[in-house]
Amino acid sequence: MIRGVVLFPGAGSSASHASLVALDRALQPLKVERVDFPYRVAGRRVPDRAPVLVRAVRDAVQHACENWSCASTDVVIGGRSMGGRMCSMAVAGFDGNDKVTQPAEPPLRVAGLVCLSYPLHPPGQPTKLRVAHLPSIKVPSLFVSGTRDEFGSPDELREHLNAAPSEPRLHFVEGSRHDLRGKDELVARVVAEWVASLGDTPGSTESAETARE
Repeated sequence: MIRGVVLFPGAGSSASHASLVALDRALQPLKVERVDFPYRVAGRRVPDRAPVLVRAVRDAVQHACENWSCASTDVVIGGRSMGGRMCSMAVAGFDGNDKVTQPAEPPLRVAGLVCLSYPLHPPGQPTKLRVAHLPSIKVPSLFVSGTRDEFGSPDELREHLNAAPSEPRLHFVEGSRHDLRGKDELVARVVAEWVASLGDTPGSTESAETARE
């Protein structure tokens, strides 16, 4: 049974971003924790390096589990852009070190992973891929992106996520770019239905099926 969801923002936003607030509402009555990364808490705008961010994900999940009196395997984690990427690295057992191409620590065991607008590569730099950890993701996962996302096209995402043994679910929002502007409610509904499909959580199985692409 899913007990709660822990969400993280993208690099340029906070846990109060409208998209995460919409997710919070759509996921009720599940418990939801929206978490800022340490650099935002400290009032800085430039993100810490990946190892610090991945550790922050692990710490936040542990804290949520303590508050909710549950195991991490009862929790879904995820986030927007960088937030989702850091969650995916923690789940894969990568510590964020760019030079490491194999899991460096035990994977963070969770019930599911949600990545909104996963930043597959920087805009205009398709060879600078952030994919080394993807084959090590072994939990159910959902990736939601716009069809015009400059950080990774649908074809690129399909190609690289095909290596993940968890067989990720993909949902593409027609015409949207990386920010998924104006689609917060739609995305929140897709995520809530998918989370409901993972276990004994409120939601419609029929609706969850329509969100799978």
